[in-house]
Amino acid sequence: MRTYDDPCGVARALDHVGERWALLIVRELLLGPKRFTDLRAGLPGASQNVLSQRLRELEESGVLRRRKLPPPAASRVYELTERGSELEPVVLALAQWGSRMPLTSTGPLSVDALLYALKSTFDPGAADGFEGSVELRLGEESILATVSAGQLTFARDGAGGDAVLRADAETIRSVVFAGRNLEESEVEGDRQVAERFVTLFPRPPMSP
Repeated sequence: MRTYDDPCGVARALDHVGERWALLIVRELLLGPKRFTDLRAGLPGASQNVLSQRLRELEESGVLRRRKLPPPAASRVYELTERGSELEPVVLALAQWGSRMPLTSTGPLSVDALLYALKSTFDPGAADGFEGSVELRLGEESILATVSAGQLTFARDGAGGDAVLRADAETIRSVVFAGRNLEESEVEGDRQVAERFVTLFPRPPMSP
């Protein structure tokens, strides 16, 4: 493994998670374990060989581990260790910092990238007096987003929200950050909850 050979804590951290795709792999695993095919789908710009190499390096660094699911699934998944989970505030801070920069990519947005875009722009002040949950049905994935006591939390494979938003990640992003109106076909349940929910994420001012 390459090293910066620098005693600074920043350099020592980057020795383990500073390679290309490493922190994006962490982002994809913060909300729970995934199979290799799920990671490929969330990171389509990473080749199979590069992704495999980064996963090996992160496993060697103690950031993640492989686990075999019990029958009937019996498939192998990657999940963050306790040490890896400690990177969540780092990823969130980077998301907040990066969201102030111009959007230059036309690539697809993964579900987890959308969730951290929402988490990094969530405004507790805008949520004052609002309590509710919205199930985000994003293709084959279902995420329960809950706002309570001025905090936003996500639960994978969640159901039972006050409202359901049925769309892909790009559509949700355009509704939340570009002012696109929600269509009737995209909302089930309490429409008022859904419409209030999408206003809780003000776009940050762009960096000069």
